[in-house]
Amino acid sequence: MQIPSEERTMKVLEAVRRPAVTIPADASITEAAELMASSGVGAVAVVDAGELVGIVTDRDLVCRCVARGVRPDARIDSQMSMPVHTIAADADVHDAYGMFREHPVRRLVVIDGAGVVGLITVDDLLINLSSHLADLSRPVTAEAVFGQREAHSPEVRTSVR
Repeated sequence: MQIPSEERTMKVLEAVRRPAVTIPADASITEAAELMASSGVGAVAVVDAGELVGIVTDRDLVCRCVARGVRPDARIDSQMSMPVHTIAADADVHDAYGMFREHPVRRLVVIDGAGVVGLITVDDLLINLSSHLADLSRPVTAEAVFGQREAHSPEVRTSVR
C-alpha cells in the first residue's frame, strides 16, 4: 500500500521540540542569560512590540558580551544577531534542511500568522532523522541478533483427480 505524498510530509512545527522563548528588545543581557538558563534553551527570539527583530544565542552572550566586556545591564538588542532566518510553521521540514544548507546558522525561527511559535534547530532535525533510522534498522537488527527469519512460503495446493 502506498501512502499519498501529502500524507508523508512532516511540517516544520511538528519537528520543533520546545515552544518559543522570546525576550523584549529592551531587556538586559543578564535577563536574557537568566531566561535561557531557566528555560533550558540556547537561544531566544528578540521581539519589539510583538515583532521579531533578532535572535540571541548562548554563543552570542559568550563571544559578543562576556569576551568583549559588555556591561551585563546593556540592552540585549545591542548584541542580537540580525537578520533572523525564519521559516513558516506549515513549511515542509525538508525546506528547513535546505535553509540550513544555504545559511551558516544552527537555528531557524518558526513563525505563523500569530508571530514566533518556536525555533527549529539542526539538533531537532538530527534527532528526528536518527529516530527514523532507528525505526528502519529495528527489523534488520532483530534479524541479525535473533537469526535468520524464515520467509513465508506460499501455500501450495495440489488437486486430487
